[in-house]
Amino acid sequence: MSKQNTPKIFFTDLDGTLLTTEKKISPSTKQALKQWTDAGHKLALSSGRAIDSVNHVRITLGLDFPGMYLIGCNGGEIYDCDNDRILSRTALTYPQTALIFKIAKEQGIHCHTYTDTHIISPADNEQLLYYKRNIHTPAIICEDVLGALDKEPCKCIAIEIHHKEKLEHFRQTLLPLVEGEVNLLYSNDKYLEIFPASSGKGTAVQKLCDLLDIPISRSLAAGDEANDISMIQTAALGIAMQNAADIVKQAADLITETDNDHDGLAPILMENM
Repeated sequence: MSKQNTPKIFFTDLDGTLLTTEKKISPSTKQALKQWTDAGHKLALSSGRAIDSVNHVRITLGLDFPGMYLIGCNGGEIYDCDNDRILSRTALTYPQTALIFKIAKEQGIHCHTYTDTHIISPADNEQLLYYKRNIHTPAIICEDVLGALDKEPCKCIAIEIHHKEKLEHFRQTLLPLVEGEVNLLYSNDKYLEIFPASSGKGTAVQKLCDLLDIPISRSLAAGDEANDISMIQTAALGIAMQNAADIVKQAADLITETDNDHDGLAPILMENM
């Protein structure tokens, strides 16, 4: 296949990037995605959310385009929408998961994980309620989190909605115990994403491009937070939103002229069709 006939692929984060502050997608941005996929290019929604939550967003917002893929758990899972199947899965080990929950309990940090269909949380508390404002996955409350899992989880998330320094202390405590094995990256000031070092959004970019036989040179990626940096750096064109964290802007090839509430991505897609 010639380069001209090889499709491009666009990897985009959801919250703070493709979606507005109200967790919607504007008509102009949706139209740009339609034109992108109508042209034969691929689209991958890449999120820290679990696959079922990413798929809920896709269905609810009517993002039913051909050639779509979902990347969940910060690269832990890759899902093919057209063929309704998981293409790749990378998980934390049970010992790693046990250590994460042990330290979280000792420091009074809310932490939960996931099965394919449920959130597994040791407590039904303010942090979980905050998280579920926009995540509609049902929760199982169970003190024995590992006992409730049917397989090793792709990620955990630690949440602290009042005191960022408390969450950072937890990260600093855990970091030397899992360094090189587990990533600890913020997806916003309140959420610390915990997932395998062999995973990550950047790894998913490379993996999906390889699976689809699309050269990395034909890839674009957009995001706004620290867990998007590997994706932005791996893709040929890395895009930071106008509203992105400074460290994301520093990692990107370009910054959108407007933010996620004002169709920041639409002109970039049209220019790279």
